[in-house]
Amino acid sequence: MTLADRIGAFREVVEEWLHGFYHGMVEHPAFELIEKEAEDTDDAFMFGCFADAFGIPSPVSYYTVELLPYLADDFEAWERRMWDRGSLLERKGEQYHVH
Repeated sequence: MTLADRIGAFREVVEEWLHGFYHGMVEHPAFELIEKEAEDTDDAFMFGCFADAFGIPSPVSYYTVELLPYLADDFEAWERRMWDRGSLLERKGEQYHVH
């Protein structure tokens, strides 16, 4: 086996591995489910910190207001997303039932 053959064989293995890695990280449908679940977790955290933004009194908000400078970039998008969302149950149901 010549050096060129060995390089070609190695290249094929690497290309196959990279294609599988890309497919698993970006193309696979599970990626969207993982992304939605991460977004739901972030939304729950933000809601726990800033429930008073929706008129729900929470003593925790008094202490978590100090986090606002660090979360300000995400706060407006989160607030808009929460107002547009029907309900958490509706969103979770969409994940398991195909329309």
